[in-house]
Amino acid sequence: MSELVNFARREIALAGLDKPDSDYDGELAKSVMELVEVFAKQGHSGGSAAQTIRIFKEVAMYNVLTPLTGADDEWNDVGDGLWQNKRQSSVFKTADGKAHDNDAVVFMEEDGTLHTNINSRKEIHFPYTPALTIERKPSAEPEKEGDV
Repeated sequence: MSELVNFARREIALAGLDKPDSDYDGELAKSVMELVEVFAKQGHSGGSAAQTIRIFKEVAMYNVLTPLTGADDEWNDVGDGLWQNKRQSSVFKTADGKAHDNDAVVFMEEDGTLHTNINSRKEIHFPYTPALTIERKPSAEPEKEGDV
């Protein structure tokens, strides 16, 4: 068994992720170990390991690797003059050809909670690489004496 598999197994156990009362009843540990075992069998060097992990993370999170082009074959007609991008589900195009990303801006509450809303939408132009803008909600400043 590889050092990586042994390391991962030990760390997962120390974190308690393999316990029946952990998140997802210990199934996360099984899923991660399957991925670690496949990765270990591939025999990556340091360079290829880092690149493989980076690319895997992006595609597993449904992030595009190259800019959206806006080409006709990137769209699904969802009706009423609206098209949704096949590669980035938050991107839409209207009948007038204007495109927008519904998730371009994410708002962060004081407690760190993230959310999107109607103000998250941003008009875009192609080529377009989706990138989040996180706007922090300003904390309320205490009023100073004499403030009106």
